[in-house]
Amino acid sequence: MTARAGEPFELLRAVAEAEKLLATPVLPAGPTTAQGDPATGEWTATEGAGFRIVPLWEGDPLTGVYAPEWSDAEEAADAHLSALAQELDRRWGPHRTIRLHGPLREWQAGALVEPLFQALFAEDLYGDLTVWDPALPDGRWAALTVGHSDGDAPLVLAALVGDRAVARQ
Repeated sequence: MTARAGEPFELLRAVAEAEKLLATPVLPAGPTTAQGDPATGEWTATEGAGFRIVPLWEGDPLTGVYAPEWSDAEEAADAHLSALAQELDRRWGPHRTIRLHGPLREWQAGALVEPLFQALFAEDLYGDLTVWDPALPDGRWAALTVGHSDGDAPLVLAALVGDRAVARQ
């Protein structure tokens, strides 16, 4: 669960938060740490050497949900990602996609993957990355992803920023 539970998706808020994230400094070095809301413990951000990840939206829990409601929830998350990506394309230029199936399989098999991927997978963010790079003149990049851990967990839309090239294409 994230600190975004119960909030409706608002495109302009998500755009503003993505732009704010792009201007946020990232740690130059150090361990990856997940942060939680002090009162609830719900996930608010993860940062590591050269990156930061934050949730932008969380859908409803899918406990007891089956098709067609399941498909509706997935379609809603994909629509939020698409709307946000279209607006960021307008502002930052066209994006590219980085598929995460290779690093995910490696990680599930116990292999080491780069810390960014470890951080994404630790928050159940398994979806492909929609990436703008470089989104800033200093070479930083930004990305979006949608994740979902299991049948009952809500879908989560997250934004990332980084200052190092992502190894997978």
